[in-house]
Amino acid sequence: MKTSRQVGIVGYGAYVPIYRIKNQEIARVWGKSTWPIKEKSVPGLDEDSLTMAYEASYNAVKRAQIPPEEIEAVYVGSESPPYAVKPSATVIAEALGITPRLIAIDMEFACRAGTTALQSVIGLVGSGMIKYGLAVGTDTAQGRPGDALEFTAAAGAAAFIVGKGEEALAEIEATYSYVTDTPDFWRREGQKYPRHGGRFTGDPAYFKHIVEAARGLMSEAGLAPQDFDYVVFHQPNLKFPLRVAKRLGFSKEQVSAGLLSGIIGNTYAAASMIGLAAVLDKAKPGERILVVSFGSGAGSDAISLVTTELLEQKRSLAPLVESYINRRIYVDYATYAKFRGKIMR
Repeated sequence: MKTSRQVGIVGYGAYVPIYRIKNQEIARVWGKSTWPIKEKSVPGLDEDSLTMAYEASYNAVKRAQIPPEEIEAVYVGSESPPYAVKPSATVIAEALGITPRLIAIDMEFACRAGTTALQSVIGLVGSGMIKYGLAVGTDTAQGRPGDALEFTAAAGAAAFIVGKGEEALAEIEATYSYVTDTPDFWRREGQKYPRHGGRFTGDPAYFKHIVEAARGLMSEAGLAPQDFDYVVFHQPNLKFPLRVAKRLGFSKEQVSAGLLSGIIGNTYAAASMIGLAAVLDKAKPGERILVVSFGSGAGSDAISLVTTELLEQKRSLAPLVESYINRRIYVDYATYAKFRGKIMR
C-alpha cells in the first residue's frame, strides 16, 4: 500500500523509565531459571502509559521543529491505558498544546497498536486531509506474578510525527498489513493480567504473521532482504526476532541495531517503535529500514522507510534511545511489586 503523495517521518522520540529489575531477581523470588533477557524497565509510581507517551511525543515535537498546533491528529496505541473509560489521546494533545481542532483516537490491537496508529496517520497525511499527524505506541506491560510474561513485560513509549515528504527525515516507501483471527494472547474485561497460549504464540501467531507481512511488502514494493540496511521486528524476547530474520533471509547484523528486548524487555505496543527510534539514532542518510510489528489476536504491519539528509540535522534535538537505556536504577522484587500494583490491599 502506498499513499497518493510522498510523506514521511518529520520528528520522532522515545522514552524508557529509569527503573530496572534484573531477570535473576524475578527468578530468585519464584525459584525459576533465568531468561536470556537480563533486565527490564519498570515504570515508577508516578508513571503510566500516558505520562510516557507524553515524554516521547514531546521529544518528537522537538525534533520535528513545528508548532504543535499544526498537528491535526493524535493516535495513541496501547493495551495498558490508565483509564478504562477516558481517552489518552486528548490528554496528550492538551499537554502538548495541540487541542482543540484535531482528530484524537485511542487504538487497541495488542502489541500492534502502535504501528497501526502510525499507519493510520500516514494515510491521513498521504491523502491530504491533514498537514501533520502524531502516532504513539506506549505500554506498561502486565505479567501475572510468576508467569513467563513477568520476565519480559516492560515499559516504554515511542512517538512519530508524519508530514510531507520534503520535510521528512525518513520517507515512507510502502506499508503492508496481514491479519487473522488467531487468539494466542488475551485479557477479558475486569481481569488484571493477560493470558497466553504458551508455545502457540510462536507458530501460528508471531512467525506466520510477521513472515507474511514482510514478504507481502517486499513483493508489492519490488524489494528483497539485501535491499535493507536495518530491520526491526517485534521483540517479545531475544530469540523470536533472530529466528524470523533467518527465516526471511535477513542477517543478524541487519537486526541487531533495533534489538532492545534483551536490554529493556518487551515494551509491547512500543516495542517495534522504540526499535525504529533506536535505528534512526544510528542510521545514515539514504539507508532503507524495514519495520514489522506483531499484535496478538493477531496481525502484523510492515513499513518500509528510506532516511534523508534531514535525519542527521534533527537527531541531536532530543534525547537518544541510548541515553534512556544507559540511565538506570535497580529495584528489588518488593519495590517492583509495589510500583506495579501487584500487592492488593
